[in-house]
Amino acid sequence: MTALRLGTRRSALATTQSGWVADRLRAAGHEVELVEITTEGDVSGELLTAIGGTGVFAAAIRHALLDGRIDVAVHSLKDLPTTPEPGLVVAAVPVREDSRDVLVARDGLTLGELPAGAVVGTGSPRRTAQLAALGLGLEVRPIRGNVDTRIGFVTSGELDAVVLARAGLARLGRLDEATEVIDPIQVLPAPGQGALAVECRSDRSDVVAAVAVLDDADTRACVTAERSLLAALEAGCTAPVGALAEVVEGDDGLELSLRAFAGTEDGSVELRRSLVGPYSEPESLGVRLARILLEDGAADLQTAPVDSTPAPAADVAHLPDPAPHQPEQVS
Repeated sequence: MTALRLGTRRSALATTQSGWVADRLRAAGHEVELVEITTEGDVSGELLTAIGGTGVFAAAIRHALLDGRIDVAVHSLKDLPTTPEPGLVVAAVPVREDSRDVLVARDGLTLGELPAGAVVGTGSPRRTAQLAALGLGLEVRPIRGNVDTRIGFVTSGELDAVVLARAGLARLGRLDEATEVIDPIQVLPAPGQGALAVECRSDRSDVVAAVAVLDDADTRACVTAERSLLAALEAGCTAPVGALAEVVEGDDGLELSLRAFAGTEDGSVELRRSLVGPYSEPESLGVRLARILLEDGAADLQTAPVDSTPAPAADVAHLPDPAPHQPEQVS
């Protein structure tokens, strides 16, 4: 096989994530060349909800895969739509980074220490809804931008704090800038947060085999449960969703524990439910918990209107079945 052409967005976080995957493929004996690709999400300053959601980051890279311009793509898994892309397969989900959110606040403050009326920035309706539900009297403001831009809103004094994914700061070596790691009891992460998806064409068995050695069985099981829940909810719920699955030890061996949130962005309604199921049936677990949420009122929740004024522009951080006989062995 010639050198693997690995497609990546141009942001610092995306190239860091792609470089991490490239280093592991090189360690497995492959030559790897990084190919930078610009996506609509990178050049638009509008909020994600206005330009089509997180899938705008994946579309251009997926087109490059299907066109044969690249052999492998690395995505933040939370940026991938839950609907499988015909002709492509997620050949590996490497071991996951810590999936929690973090606060970066002025004066080293935590969520509980921020005064009522403090202005907190995030581009995520999921975070907005859960922060509002905490009842801390915070003003949540929609923002866009890469990590530097978002943290810059705090250091400049424009915002009191921002909420980011811990995984992104960890991969960039900037965890010391977080003032609090937020407990999932307060704010559940996005489905798939902290995990990477390594995608390739399903008809390239040589590339699938090369990439599959990076797959982590526990991570794949967890994110499959989370994303199957999201996929099931998307059919009947427009509310922001958070989800987190974890591998736990049950009476008869390994099990999956899945927690989920759905609510309104103004925090007036929140549904939090959890379920434990077989490790070997993550998709079924996600669907079952989604049905519980829908039956308990998630189907009636509507996304509250939010300010759609774009912040300063900057490049912003149901799985297909694995390939047959994948070895068992981050955003």
